[in-house]
Amino acid sequence: MSPAEAEAASRRREFAKLLGEFRRTPVLVPLGEDPQGGQALLTADLGGIRFILAFSDEQALARYAVARGESAREWTYRTILGARLLDAAVPAAGVPCGVALDCADGSDGMVFPPVAGIVPDGAAVDLDDETRHGGAV
Repeated sequence: MSPAEAEAASRRREFAKLLGEFRRTPVLVPLGEDPQGGQALLTADLGGIRFILAFSDEQALARYAVARGESAREWTYRTILGARLLDAAVPAAGVPCGVALDCADGSDGMVFPPVAGIVPDGAAVDLDDETRHGGAV
């Protein structure tokens, strides 16, 4: 194995650990308004992908509120298990969707994109239709 391959394998193992930890951890997900005037999980769109915004704790959510200049308002949120976000909320979005954890924390934040191995195959953008639907198009 070349040094580059070893480094890539090491990074994949480290990401798998982080993904497993995220899946087992309850996170805070702020609520925003949906188009019908109700409440929905707060999202942000970037590069054609919708990201559900999640935070590891109230301090991380507060940093996000400060970064947006909205620290004076009350932030309503739900506590949701990371696995539930990836396995249920992402596919329910109906558009390419992932999860952004602690997005106001720069390199300390984490992005879980809508790709195979992170989200269900039916919501993964890196699979073709045949693979995504188990061979039936």
